[in-house]
Amino acid sequence: MSFHQESILLSYRHSFHAGNFADIIKHIVQVEILEHLTKKDKPFTYIDTHSGAGLFNLNSEHARKLEEYAGGISKLEAQDWPELARYFEVIAEHNDGNAEGAYYPGSPLIAQDFLRGLDKAWLYELHPEDFQRLKHNIGHDRRVQVKHEDGFKGLLGLVPPPARRGLVLIDPSYEIKADYDQVFKVVNTAYKKFSTGTYAIWYPMVNRQQIDDLERNFVHSGIRDIQRFELGLAADSHGHGMTATGMIVINPPWGLMDKMSAVLPKLVDVLGESDEAFYKADVLVAE
Repeated sequence: MSFHQESILLSYRHSFHAGNFADIIKHIVQVEILEHLTKKDKPFTYIDTHSGAGLFNLNSEHARKLEEYAGGISKLEAQDWPELARYFEVIAEHNDGNAEGAYYPGSPLIAQDFLRGLDKAWLYELHPEDFQRLKHNIGHDRRVQVKHEDGFKGLLGLVPPPARRGLVLIDPSYEIKADYDQVFKVVNTAYKKFSTGTYAIWYPMVNRQQIDDLERNFVHSGIRDIQRFELGLAADSHGHGMTATGMIVINPPWGLMDKMSAVLPKLVDVLGESDEAFYKADVLVAE
């Protein structure tokens, strides 16, 4: 990695974006997968390649600068969402009954809430300050390993986990364009070693061609059972900024397609910023 790439990598801070519409779709999918994994007594392994700080104060200077949560979780909390009860329970657990919902949990703390006695989690974060915050937010939990390392390399060194079941969440910032190719290459390699795991890959829609290329790579990879879920606040744009976001899920649990097909239209109605807001819930590769 060049110095320029490393500088870009370490400049990204999710604290500016916590609770936005991208977090919502990512974490709804994550919660649904984790709920499915806990239905069996057998242990599972959770691997988070780009963990971030784990917990975000929506009243902080960072969050207030862009106020992306105002167009995301704040809008959702004003609605009735019985189908998302578990997702909101996790958020409430990190607010100690604070009705204002000042804190929003990231994927590591969401996963921690689902861990049982024999389950394990491996969390990777390269940004030094976010790594320290993540260690603090996780606390002393013997089930969780927090690593100040490259999550892509970490993932390839861990698979297959002893449990042979689990969730791998991959959500880099994609500020380095090479991330799109690297995501595919890493997942493709990991899958060959751990084909029974569920892989949830988040992506931002800034340039549709990059997403088309990423999806095409997976379609032609030979990997089976791949679903796609996407939420667009507006039509695709060639300008700056993320207009849509999505998840590619390999080995999705039973019921995920039905859940997302029901939830995404409601998310479009609540979060959409134009008449061209849209969603996708489809199968990229059948079982």
